[in-house]
Amino acid sequence: MTSKNVVFDVVGTCVSFDAFYETIQQTLGPQLAAHSLTAQTLGFTWMTNAELQFTFLSISESYKPYKQVLTELFYQTLFMIGVANPTGFATPAQRDACVEGYSALALRPGLAECFATLRAAGFTVWCLTTGDTQRVRGYFLRGGVDMPAENFLSCDTAGVAKPALRAYRPALEALGYAGGEEKPWFAAAHLWDVAAATKTGFRGAYCTVYEGEPCYRVFEAGLDVTAEDLVGMAEGIVRATEGRDE
Repeated sequence: MTSKNVVFDVVGTCVSFDAFYETIQQTLGPQLAAHSLTAQTLGFTWMTNAELQFTFLSISESYKPYKQVLTELFYQTLFMIGVANPTGFATPAQRDACVEGYSALALRPGLAECFATLRAAGFTVWCLTTGDTQRVRGYFLRGGVDMPAENFLSCDTAGVAKPALRAYRPALEALGYAGGEEKPWFAAAHLWDVAAATKTGFRGAYCTVYEGEPCYRVFEAGLDVTAEDLVGMAEGIVRATEGRDE
């Protein structure tokens, strides 16, 4: 039954960015402080710049893998946040060390219980990610949470980035959803991600753990479930699927 499937976004939802920021701090902390910058300022701006241009590449049919985009935009991001001589500020080796910090992201607290709650209720858990599936599955392996390799879906396969609607449709096809029947779920901590998924045929579950302050007037998502943490989101999905009140 299609409704007994939940597709999760991974980076930002299942895993946090803390390890990325910590790696930047360990690698460039004193240099950033000399410019009155923090590791989180660089890390968030760098990711945002990469995500923006990654999406623009996808829209213009010039798709590039996210890790490549992230790496190439390092020095540009430094310049944009006020570092006048980016290549003199950090070496390529330091840049690459920071990029590797992105591969060391850790699972969010409560994720194991979230998945266990869903599976106990008969759901199959899937992941749809912008990243390559080998790297992304590594987050789960290191965190000790079972996620079968065959349950990972990547936008790299479709050659298009979320939130383009056709990035979500292969997941619907993989789940056998043909419209008119009970819908599968899409769960994320990015409101823009859930909003796009619901337009393609998913039911939407949103967790505020990452964004903190949702922008509902910007993204009209038609959410079925909203929760402050991953466990609460899983419990909400189970209740909503069974037709029980929140």
